[in-house]
Amino acid sequence: MKHVVKNLEEEVTKLEYELVHELPKELKKALAHGDLRENAEYQAAKERKDFVQVRISQLKKRIADLSLLRLDDMPEDRVSFGSTVTLLDLDRQAEITYKLVTAEESDISKGLISTTSPIGRGLMGRAEGDNVEIVIPSGRKRFEIVRLRTIHQG
Repeated sequence: MKHVVKNLEEEVTKLEYELVHELPKELKKALAHGDLRENAEYQAAKERKDFVQVRISQLKKRIADLSLLRLDDMPEDRVSFGSTVTLLDLDRQAEITYKLVTAEESDISKGLISTTSPIGRGLMGRAEGDNVEIVIPSGRKRFEIVRLRTIHQG
C-alpha cells in the first residue's frame, strides 16, 4: 500500500508545480490577448486551474484516508482489505479468486478487486463458508466463500 500512497503523493507534487508555476504563466499570456469574455485560451487555463485545485484536494483526502488504514486492525477471520478470497459462483459452479485491494490497485484481469467495488463491498466482513448474494450492474451473483486468506496470513 505504501507504493499507492507514494504514487498519489507524486501526482500531488506534479499538480502543485503546474498550479504554482505553469498555470499562472498561461493565464498571464491569455490575459494579454484582451477581452476575457471571448478569450478561449483564458477560459481553458481557468478551467484547468479549477480542475487541478479540485484534483489536489481529492488526492490529499485519499492519502489521508489511506494513512488511517491500520493493518493491525484488520480481522484475522473475516474478509477485509488485503484478503484473498476463493469463491464458488453458485450459478455457474465455477471457482474464482479475488484479492481485495485499494481502488488505485484494482485490476480485474489480475483478480484484484477494490474493496469499494460491488463484489468487494459485498464480501467485506464475511467469513469462510458464508453464502453471499451481491447485486452487481448486470444483476445478482450468488457466491460461497470457499477459502479465505487474510492479510495476516500472507
